[in-house]
Amino acid sequence: MDVLKTGLVTALLMWLAFASRALVAQGIEITSADARTAARGPQTAYTGVGIAELLFRANDKSNMTMAEISFEPGSRTAWHNHPAGQYLYITSGVGWVQARGEKKRAVKTGDVVWTPPGVFHWHGATATQGLRHIAVWQFVDGSGGELEEHVTDAEYLAEPADE
Repeated sequence: MDVLKTGLVTALLMWLAFASRALVAQGIEITSADARTAARGPQTAYTGVGIAELLFRANDKSNMTMAEISFEPGSRTAWHNHPAGQYLYITSGVGWVQARGEKKRAVKTGDVVWTPPGVFHWHGATATQGLRHIAVWQFVDGSGGELEEHVTDAEYLAEPADE
């Protein structure tokens, strides 16, 4: 298992250990899949079509949020960051991720991406193929992160880093 996958598994196990103590004290809660809805991401946060299904959100019991997001070809997020970092698990397709000041990098089904706290980045589909990922991040002091400008076409279409 590579370092990123190991990190994701470790983070999820730590969260589950923490959450399990709370569940014992409060009782297990189940949210039906039928209760969730998917919605197009706002134009301030996306270029193109990104459809997000919020799987769970930060609340008074936990500061964690998890969403499954589908990007049509050519779609991507704007530059943004997360105060406690973010994991992406690529569930299907091919896409790109980029940290500000670095070259963009290709991702594919099964890859796990860790973006450290405060690092401005973007992620999305390639110009010709769609992408679907699960994103997991924490809120800190009520904030899930900062949103900045859209990724320009020049940034989006720049050559990726050699892998």
